[in-house]
Amino acid sequence: MAGTVRRERVVRMSVEQPLWRALLGYRVLTMVYAIGLFVSAYEVYERPWVAVAYFAVLAGWTLATLPQVSGAGRCTRWFLTADLSIAVAGILLSPVAGHERAVTGGSTLPSIWTAGAVLAWALKGGWRWAAWASLLIGVANVIQRGGLSRSMIHNVLLVCIASIAIGYVVEVARASERTLARALEIEAATRERERLARDIHDSVLQVLAMVQRRGNALGGEAAEIGRMAGEQEVALRTLVAGGLTPQSRASEDTAQGAVVRVVDEPGRSEDGEPGPCDLRTLLAGHAGARVTFAEPGAPVLMRPSVARELAAAVGAALDNVRLHAGPDAHAWILLEDDPDAVTVTVRDDGPGIPEGRLAQAEGEGRLGVALSIRGRLRDIGGTADLISVPGQGTEVELNVPKEK
Repeated sequence: MAGTVRRERVVRMSVEQPLWRALLGYRVLTMVYAIGLFVSAYEVYERPWVAVAYFAVLAGWTLATLPQVSGAGRCTRWFLTADLSIAVAGILLSPVAGHERAVTGGSTLPSIWTAGAVLAWALKGGWRWAAWASLLIGVANVIQRGGLSRSMIHNVLLVCIASIAIGYVVEVARASERTLARALEIEAATRERERLARDIHDSVLQVLAMVQRRGNALGGEAAEIGRMAGEQEVALRTLVAGGLTPQSRASEDTAQGAVVRVVDEPGRSEDGEPGPCDLRTLLAGHAGARVTFAEPGAPVLMRPSVARELAAAVGAALDNVRLHAGPDAHAWILLEDDPDAVTVTVRDDGPGIPEGRLAQAEGEGRLGVALSIRGRLRDIGGTADLISVPGQGTEVELNVPKEK
């Protein structure tokens, strides 16, 4: 198979959906209202056939496009553009139909149906889209009236302010939905981690601890098996204690018009391309009896290629600890997820590096630090800083800026 199978848990958020239902009803009612105004003043139109043709198009369009106004998923840009064009056309056709009040300050052919077209832009794209649509309606009114008037400015400003306010509310609601969905994911992951921790503590960890104790008591090859069991116990405890929060993505439910949160297992995206990788999963494997791993509680997502190079640099730093600090040295890995960068610090309690030793090693052709660590970080746009004090251990800080 091209990608791994994913298990999805969808959290539906429909705070926005009632607004779409209200818009749907508004469009139908305002269409009936505009037609009623025309019928009541039919005799004053010089060319009523223009208005009849327009209202036939307006009624057909409004009823035929009800599904497009049922949610954000179906409300596409082409629909919004066509919808606004019909509103603008009705405004410009008002004087052509021969209704004198359309020029002197009365309502246009589409009347308040025009506001529904602008509100659709606000619900779909937020306050910026609403401002653009309101501006276009305002320009059409100025062209139709042949100038500015107090009533026209009042009506245009009313539509503009209302649509911008609704667009801003929609943006805030969407951000709140995403925050709530993320909080629910973390809560669910925490409960699952606690359940797994109880089960593992009652079975696997106790068995590994027993193997370590018996192996050390027996000595010989059994002691080596005990040592390995102890390392695996520490690594497993690290994974259980840190936990791995599932990756997630936000999208729009085309059926319900709501923002949803989809929680994915690690794998590939639907188009086959590898998705973001949680750096914690790559670094957790380094934890052991003499390596302590500290991580943030939330996923540290990076491009897979960048995450692999960074994890390889950490592995090279740990190889140097085992090679130069001795078998009894302890190492610590600290993963930090800052707003602008990801930082991994590898520190040990070994004897440190004598001054000038790194330059001497590079001159002798031993390029472990230069290539395996600094070279890898340079290739992915990061930096590697090494601080070592004789007798006080060595610290390697790996910093990778986040992609915008």
